Formats: sequence, C-alpha cells, structure tokens
Amino acid sequence: MQHPSTAPASWYQVSASPAPSHPSLQGEVDCDVCVVGGGITGCSTALHLAHRGLRVRVIDAETVAFGASGRSGGQAIAGFNRDQQAIARIVGSDDAKKLWNLNEEALKLTETLVQEHQIACDYQKGHIHVGMKPRHAEALRHEAEVWTRLGRPGIEVWDRETTQQRVASPRYTSALYDPNGAHLHPLNYTLGLARAAASAGVVFHEYTAMERWENPTSDTVNVITNKGRLRSRFLVLAGNAYLWKTERRLGRKIMPVGTYIMATEPLGAGIAASLIPGNEAVADINFVLNYFRLSSDHRLLFGGRVSYSGLDPLNIGTAMHRTMSRIFPQLAFSKPAYAWGGHVAITVNRLPHLGRLTPTVYFAHGYSGHGIALSGMAGKVLAEAIAGQAERFDVFARIPHASFPGGTWLRTPALVLAMAWHRLRDLL
Repeated sequence: MQHPSTAPASWYQVSASPAPSHPSLQGEVDCDVCVVGGGITGCSTALHLAHRGLRVRVIDAETVAFGASGRSGGQAIAGFNRDQQAIARIVGSDDAKKLWNLNEEALKLTETLVQEHQIACDYQKGHIHVGMKPRHAEALRHEAEVWTRLGRPGIEVWDRETTQQRVASPRYTSALYDPNGAHLHPLNYTLGLARAAASAGVVFHEYTAMERWENPTSDTVNVITNKGRLRSRFLVLAGNAYLWKTERRLGRKIMPVGTYIMATEPLGAGIAASLIPGNEAVADINFVLNYFRLSSDHRLLFGGRVSYSGLDPLNIGTAMHRTMSRIFPQLAFSKPAYAWGGHVAITVNRLPHLGRLTPTVYFAHGYSGHGIALSGMAGKVLAEAIAGQAERFDVFARIPHASFPGGTWLRTPALVLAMAWHRLRDLL
C-alpha cells in the first residue's frame, strides 16, 4: 500500500482529531515492555500495562494508527469470522464458550474505552447482517438462534419488508439485527487510545522499525531497530499484517489481504438517513463481502473488494462506486470523494492468532476482519498475561493454527484460486 504522504487521503485522515507526533527512538533505552505496532492491539496493550504500573514503550515503523487500525471499515462486529459450531469443532466446547464470552467482553470493552477516555470517534451502537438469497435467510435465522441461546440480548431476524425499511436497498431480502455491535471512526479511536496510553506514561516512538530481536537471557529481550536499541523484560509483537516479513515464524500463519473503502461526497442528512434510518453499520454475509455505514457528515462509507498482490487496483473509487450503485441505485448521482485501502491479516481458520515465541515474547494478530473489538481485547489479555494472569490469554493461545500452504511464493496464487471459487459461489 502507498504511504499516506503519496496516497490519496482517506476520509479518516481529513476528519482526524489533532494528534501529536512522536519522536523516533534515539540511542539505547530500558523499559519493562516493548510493544511493536502502534495500532489498536499495541495501544490497548500499552494502556492496560501502564495502568498496572509497568514502563512501556511502543515503536512503529510508520506512525500511530498507520495500518488497518486507522483505515478499516470501523465496524465492531459481534462474534468471530467463524460460526460458533465451527469454533467448537476446532477448540472444543469448553474453550468455544470461553471464546464467546471473551468476544462479548470485547464489544463492551470498546464502548468502555471510548467512554472512560472520552474518545471522540463517532461511536454508534447497532449492526445489521444482510442477506440476498434464501440460503442467506436460513443462515441468519440459525445464527440468531445460536446467539440468543448463548445469551446475547436483543437479537432480531427481519423479513424482506423490514430489511428494506431498515436498509433501503432492493438487493437485500433478509437480515439479522444486533444492537450489541457498533461502528466508529477507527483512526480517531486508535489515536484516542494512544493519547490515553501516553497520559498514563507510555512513550511512543514513530518511524522506528524493528529489524530483529534477541532473547539472550530469560529476563532480557533486546529489540534492535533502525534508530537504536531497546532493552526490555518483555516484548509484544503487534504489527499484524505489516510485520509478517520481519518475523517469518508468524508470517507463515497469516495472509495480508488488501481491502478497500470509498467515501461518497456528503449526501445531506435527509438522503443519508433514508439509506439506513437507524444509523447502524451493515455487512452482507457473502464470503467476499460488502460493508458500509454512514459517516458523521452524511457520507456513505462503502467497503469491499480484496487484493492479494499488495498492489492497489486501478480506479478504486470508480470501481467501488459502481458496486455501491448496484446496491443503492438511488445513489447513482453521487460521486466518490475519497478511496483508500489497507491490509488485514487473515488466518487459515479465520480465528485470531495469539501466543508466545518465548516465555517473554508475546504476539497477537490475524483478527481476519474482526479487529476493531478483538484487538482491544487482545491488548487487555496480553497485559494480564505479562502481569502473571495468563488464563484468559491462554484460551486464545490454545487455538490451533496451520501455516498457509505453498510457502512464501505459492500461497498467494493458491489463495487467489480458493477465493475465486468462493466469489463464484457468492454469485450463484
């Protein structure tokens, strides 16, 4: 992806809250914990560790919120990127229930962090999963039954009439409404977490890229960067899709996938409200999905498309606007004002990948499109584990993860073929 200084600005960038710059690392410094990555995972980890009295430094090769945390669709989605039955088959019923409870807490934690730290990020409750085919309606009914049985409140299943009243598109014929989900301005949310962490004593270093790390003794981790060296007791690798080339052992477990968002010009309050009267976030349930929501200045933020090459497709804004106009033909008159992309990290089983490389080197990544809430929760359980309370972290760490087949060179073509099959199935 292009650097923000050369890429067209995202709507998030032009509507971002003022944020301080942070100096690069200079020389050698000591700390209790070094966190690599200034996204939601890194900022949440640092904030929760600082509240426990630890000395924390966060380094980022670019700037705070440079990656997916500052570019994503901003949807705090309930659940994981696998259904609960599949998760139970992977980890067993006991851990599946624990993962469910952790995800429920993740949604509440997001709201709590916004409120406690007074983060101005346009936080709005409500999420709608929409379907277009009879099999989608059946899948949504089944999901609603499972979620209700597990204790999630307020779940509703909508027929065609209600769905099209709540999402003004002729394409959607069924929906699952979840009042517990939410959406927000992800860049402002991440910058707000960083501001809260800095207020708690965390030191940030931007444009400071980790080159390698060494674990010479059981209580020392040396982090060598392009600007200097940090000596810490613990290291947390939280670079997600942007760290896979630096730490190859983790890189084999994730695939960086490009995804893209287009923001329309302002539509006006009336037109915007007619599209999604309840101002919820919306996502369809195709494997290669579209997702969208309204912005605070009455634009439609519309996301979708995927890329596996690391290169942005040509004319992203035009292509995304064309797709959006098929879903909302009443917006054919509008124009794309901003278009941008970023990488998400997906895992083979689409569940988050947390664990340890050594007893003092931790990692968390691979949220597979569900990172807004889960990454904040990952930071909380990382902090718990480093403080000696690893029970909840270990629930995540016990999830088995396979490497992507094909190695560095062949796994991308293999995934492209697999995704092409799923895309074809979406169209049938």
